Amino acid sequence: MKKSLLALAALGAFAGVAHAQSSVTLYGIIDEGFNINTNSGGKHLYNLSSGVLQGSRFGLRGTEDLGGGLKAIFVLENGFDVNSGKLGQGGLMFGRQAYVGLSSQFGTVTLGRQYDSVVDYVGPLEAGDQWGGYIAAHPGDIDNFNNAYRTNNTVKYTSQNYNGLTFGGTYSFGGQAGNFTGNQIWSLGAGYNNGPLVLGVGYLNARTPAASGGLFNDGGTASTNAGALSNFAVQSPVYASYASANTYQVIGAGGAYTFGAATIGLTYSNIKFSNLGVAFAQPAVRGQSATFNNAELNFKYQLTPALLVGAAYDYTRGASIDGASTAQYHQGAVGVDYFLSKRTDVYVTGVYQHALGEVLNQAGTGVVDATAGINGLTGSSNQNQFTARIGIRHKF
Repeated sequence: MKKSLLALAALGAFAGVAHAQSSVTLYGIIDEGFNINTNSGGKHLYNLSSGVLQGSRFGLRGTEDLGGGLKAIFVLENGFDVNSGKLGQGGLMFGRQAYVGLSSQFGTVTLGRQYDSVVDYVGPLEAGDQWGGYIAAHPGDIDNFNNAYRTNNTVKYTSQNYNGLTFGGTYSFGGQAGNFTGNQIWSLGAGYNNGPLVLGVGYLNARTPAASGGLFNDGGTASTNAGALSNFAVQSPVYASYASANTYQVIGAGGAYTFGAATIGLTYSNIKFSNLGVAFAQPAVRGQSATFNNAELNFKYQLTPALLVGAAYDYTRGASIDGASTAQYHQGAVGVDYFLSKRTDVYVTGVYQHALGEVLNQAGTGVVDATAGINGLTGSSNQNQFTARIGIRHKF
């Protein structure tokens, strides 16, 4: 009898240790609010929408201690629309993230659907990733700082933290038989976060981004994956004309400095659409390249532990193509965020954008006047667009 009791006690102790070495966490965000858009294709629009400040989601995050400092990790993260209950990211079950990997003292290697290095190291420094939401991101999220596009079939390395310094990179296999470089995506980045100073740099390169399975199509096709494309490349008035490029490239950098309750930040990106003509452009512009430059100055102030205010100005300048005058986009954003608790907050955000100059039309046969296109919204019918949102966010 005593031996049986001892055996049961030992088994119970072992089970407790095994349980302590493994964990799975359920987490999520529900973000919902009311919007006003002064020019949605020429009309005023009033509506509810989900996931503006942060994408509505639920996910599972797990880790298992394998011993010797080695751990197995995984993340499965779903995006969804609160108003309709439908899946986000074009209807993908785990459209936000889905990966598995190993972590050790030498860093972390993961495989699956993941974020690129520009998103990881530079994105958090723009206003849209902080207090503004995707409507305060750069026009059309042209540099992917706000994570409009995720990468499939991706191998990712992330270093350990060395006194505030981290670095990493990704490589995404294109998956085209007989064409190793078709649809391939790769990125590199590094960040420094120590005390009041935060810095980040990143590089992203995507081949045939608008082709079936390319970055802009989120693993689908232009004809079938409309959900993933509805707000971005092929419909954004800022750069829809250049989505036919053979290569999409982003070089980004940013920094922020906190003094007391205030933080001031700056980001810069150079975006290049190289070798136009793969899908849309006509011979007149085939083979040319279009380059955009973007700069953002942002500021936030923690008035009280519960109240945050922010403001940002963003300037985007495009290159002249086929006789078009240079397109320019001026954008201002303001926001107020009040935390009712650690998990629940209410917020108000306003964004105004003004466009100047001309852009190439999508057929590549001529130029048209540039029109405003706040990220994530139907483009304006003229040079101006304003949107405002009041929302509530709950984290669990």
